[in-house]
Amino acid sequence: MDAPQIRTSLPGPNARAIIERDAKYVSPSYTRDYPFVIARGEGAVVEDVDGNRFLDCAAGIAVNSTGVSHPDVVRAIADQAGKFIHMSGTDFYYEPQVRLAEKLASIAPIDGDVRTFFANSGTETTEAAIKLSRYHTKRQGVIAFLGAFHGRSLGSLALTASKAIQRRGFGPFMPGVHHAPYPDPYRFNGSADACAEACLSFLTDQLFVHLASPDEIAAIVVEPIQGEGGYLVPPPSFLHGLRELTRQHGMLLVVDEVQSGMGRTGRMFACDHIGLRADIVNIAKGIASGLPLGVTCARAEVMTWPPGAHASTFGGNPVSCAAANATIALLEESLVANAAAVGGYLMDAIRSLADKHPLIGDVRGKGLMIGIELVQDRVTKVRAVEERNALVQAMFRRGVLVLGAGRNALRLAPPLVLSKAQADSVVRVLDEALTEVATKG
Repeated sequence: MDAPQIRTSLPGPNARAIIERDAKYVSPSYTRDYPFVIARGEGAVVEDVDGNRFLDCAAGIAVNSTGVSHPDVVRAIADQAGKFIHMSGTDFYYEPQVRLAEKLASIAPIDGDVRTFFANSGTETTEAAIKLSRYHTKRQGVIAFLGAFHGRSLGSLALTASKAIQRRGFGPFMPGVHHAPYPDPYRFNGSADACAEACLSFLTDQLFVHLASPDEIAAIVVEPIQGEGGYLVPPPSFLHGLRELTRQHGMLLVVDEVQSGMGRTGRMFACDHIGLRADIVNIAKGIASGLPLGVTCARAEVMTWPPGAHASTFGGNPVSCAAANATIALLEESLVANAAAVGGYLMDAIRSLADKHPLIGDVRGKGLMIGIELVQDRVTKVRAVEERNALVQAMFRRGVLVLGAGRNALRLAPPLVLSKAQADSVVRVLDEALTEVATKG
């Protein structure tokens, strides 16, 4: 199906009943922007419990890389589950985990031999990267960036600087973490390269002078495209500049590819667009098409910690590894290329709406990682926060699932199976929803 089909008022009666049960028994810390209750799905289409069909441009927050229940992935899961579901890879051996590590060593944006630590999620990969960086360098300090999201466990939360609510009430945080500005070329008064230089200068002229000596910094942790911060695409000179700083001062460069990796940007990793090579790369979300899996890949000479130094009972679960092996095969076969082609097509179509809709201030991204920044005025660039929130709801009512990113950006992160016909439907709904929001505003 290319176009959404809404059969009931939203939420429908079955969805309302489940949401009422959820409200009584499930943690209130979860964020649900709209009342969608999934029943099933196929590809980039999901159906709720009342029979309404939606085009999914959220993909479980950029997780369902091969679409909903891709038959090849389901087959791999069922085959592995029929043999054995679990045997902790921290204490025993099994071939699917070794095969996945071998494959990751061949595709991760890291030079030389690569070793992999297996976890369950993105936040756990951050924890592993922090510990590994400190162990290898014998230093404690870590630099992260304003707007970054690296997870919610206490170590990773110290690096996260996306929304105050994520940190409120949970301090004090892990010491030794410093935050620096992340490039936002759209909001910088100057060229993209000047924006990059200003951010790099903050590190060398401010942070290293007033806050922390560079010989006390273990790692710089950065997203090659900032996800929760608004789908910000930095100039290549910024990332290469960080690489040079880390080499100059004996730090490690940790690249968080949790949201941008596994084909989402039209390359296997966002780093691949600019030839960036890291010391440590964190991967999760789309790697196993929806099963919980996170991996921390590192240069072999960096990952030398001894047995018992770090482990995870469920990390690298054999069923998740089987799903990941099937996922990577699909990505390499066609889906990375599809993300590049359909992503470019979709981004061009959205940019063509800008003349009609002054709310669109900026359209940015790579592949099927697309951000649309909404502004009240293109000259002053005042953030259209309420309008963005209203747009998310208006698209939901028309049968397209989207999420926000940052304070006023809309993110499109559909499964990498999205077709051009489906992209046309997304643009049509976006056009209608923008008209509604502008009219009501």
